[in-house]
Formats: sequence, structure tokens, C-alpha cells
Amino acid sequence: MSAAPSPTASPALLLGIDHVAITVADMDTACAFYDRLFGVKIVRDYAPNGRSFVRGIVLGGQTGMSLHQQGNGVELVARKPTPGAVDICFTWGGPIEAAVAHLGTHGVEIIEGPSPRTTARGLPAQSVYFRDPDGNLLELMATD
Repeated sequence: MSAAPSPTASPALLLGIDHVAITVADMDTACAFYDRLFGVKIVRDYAPNGRSFVRGIVLGGQTGMSLHQQGNGVELVARKPTPGAVDICFTWGGPIEAAVAHLGTHGVEIIEGPSPRTTARGLPAQSVYFRDPDGNLLELMATD
């Protein structure tokens, strides 16, 4: 289903997504998982009283993610912040076979794929799906 752009919209002003925020059951477990798979640079850590409530990370050098500790008391969050409630597709910079091998090296179970997909820009691609420690559905997508 394809909708026509609104005549008042200015799509040229929207450049992309800066980061995605997810709620996690355990900050250190989640951060360790993403670091093990992609390498993590912590760019921000809101940790009053020494306990991390919100941690801004960069995965693989260019993908932003904000990890929110469940029950952190921060008000500016999704209406129902729940661990395991998101589905994120990451762009993989090599062939899908390399993604499969990478996940296997780290003991991550692939739950589907490689499967043919289409990128947001309409390019043919292949994807593999797996879950993080909170049960979020993660996808690595490689263009053909």
C-alpha cells in the first residue's frame, strides 16, 4: 500500500533517524550484548546515584541507540515502555553470509533467514532475524 505524499509535507527536511530508544530489563546485560555483536561506544550515561537509567550508545561506529532501564522514573518515554517490544532492522555492510557467520561466532540463534526482503528504498536484500536478551526482534539486512 503506497500513500501519496502530503502536498504540504517537506520530505527533504527529514534526513533520517538519529537513534532508536528501547526499554531494557537490565542495562548492563543489554549493553554487553550489543557490544559483543557490534561494538559499543557509550556517548551518554544518565546515572544519578551511580545507577544507569539512560545510556546513549553508538553501535558499529554509526548507529545510535538509547537504552532505557525499565522503571527508571524518567518521564519522556514511550507510553508503555516494555522490554522486548521493538523490532529493529539494521543495515549490514557485507553479504548476508557474513552476517550469518558473525551471529554464529557469537552464539546468537537465528530464528529466521536468510530470507529475501526489500529495503526501504526498494532494493532487493536478504535478512536474518534474531533476538536480544530482552526478546526484541532484531534483523540484519544486506542488499543483494
